[in-house]
Amino acid sequence: MKKSTMTVQEMPGAAAYRPTPPPAWKPRTDPAPLLPDSEPYRVLGTDAAGRLDAALMRRLYAELVRGRRYNTQATALTKQGRLAVYPSSTGQEACEVAAALVLQEQDWLFPSYRDTLAAVARGLDPVQALTLLRGDWHTGYDPREHRIAPLCTPLATQLPHAVGLAHAARLKGDDVVALAMVGDGGTSEGDFHEALNFAAVWQAPVVFLVQNNGFAISVPLAKQTAAPSLAHKAVGYGMPGRLVDGNDAAAVHEVLAEAVERARRGGGPTLVEAVTYRIDAHTNADDATRYRGEAEVEAWRTHDPVQLLERELTQRAILDADAVRQAREEAETMAADLRERMNADPVLDPMDLFTHVYAEKTAQLREQEALLRAELDAEGER
Repeated sequence: MKKSTMTVQEMPGAAAYRPTPPPAWKPRTDPAPLLPDSEPYRVLGTDAAGRLDAALMRRLYAELVRGRRYNTQATALTKQGRLAVYPSSTGQEACEVAAALVLQEQDWLFPSYRDTLAAVARGLDPVQALTLLRGDWHTGYDPREHRIAPLCTPLATQLPHAVGLAHAARLKGDDVVALAMVGDGGTSEGDFHEALNFAAVWQAPVVFLVQNNGFAISVPLAKQTAAPSLAHKAVGYGMPGRLVDGNDAAAVHEVLAEAVERARRGGGPTLVEAVTYRIDAHTNADDATRYRGEAEVEAWRTHDPVQLLERELTQRAILDADAVRQAREEAETMAADLRERMNADPVLDPMDLFTHVYAEKTAQLREQEALLRAELDAEGER
């Protein structure tokens, strides 16, 4: 077959050919309202502190003091061999407490492994919050009873779950908002992308709280992302991003409360980045001195969330010496009770390994269950 040597201009009808221009493009959503502020939002030490709700601030303070004591006591329990591992949230208590207090009873909290304090602030028994980390039980509590999803050890896998629950609640017409917590390291996971994308497309009533504490174990944020801030990632999914000082309890509570209310009235999801710092090591098994200096840690100690709130409330006569003493005494009472109950050896049934794995046990699971039962019977343990 002979190949044609005609140019486009020589082809029949070429003079009449004109490419059709594409329709004018414009963004479906104005990105400007979705962008976070250039600096983290603050309340303490600003004019905004003049409108603080005194009762709410006193409650926030009491929970912060209790949370700090909870962290130190749980860390001590690991050194005593009563806990296998504990990821401390010392320095991040403002995020933990605010996340719990902004939710209504019917709402759901989806914590990460570091968010035991948030679960306790929401009303979970302090011992039950540590049961998983002790290695005694699958979760340690009934998620449906407390509306707290299981403490999530895999990074970011709780985020799609939060979106699914929130979307389902919206379809059913239930007045439910889900608040999902994750660390800065979790934003590097695919689950983070999938959750935010689905949440925005479905306009699900969910709030994502990223606690940017500086490190994903030993990896600093600069090696995880080149984004101006993690809150800026929100615009790529079509939801608003908020940037807040994560050690300013009043600011975190205000920003999260606005995001939860927005979700409740049908406004869709919000991504909140709280800039904070992990004072302790990643867990008791980590040596943080390998990847950060003590000067950096000490600099953040001067921005301690408990001290920041105590100083502001004292200056404004919202908090007095009696209230401070009472908060500390109640925290000590909690710590003493936690020590006593954690020092008691739990009564465990090995057969519980097969409980709550599947709604209906698989053939393989039944086989394993029968094998263990036979071994225990042979040893006279049952």
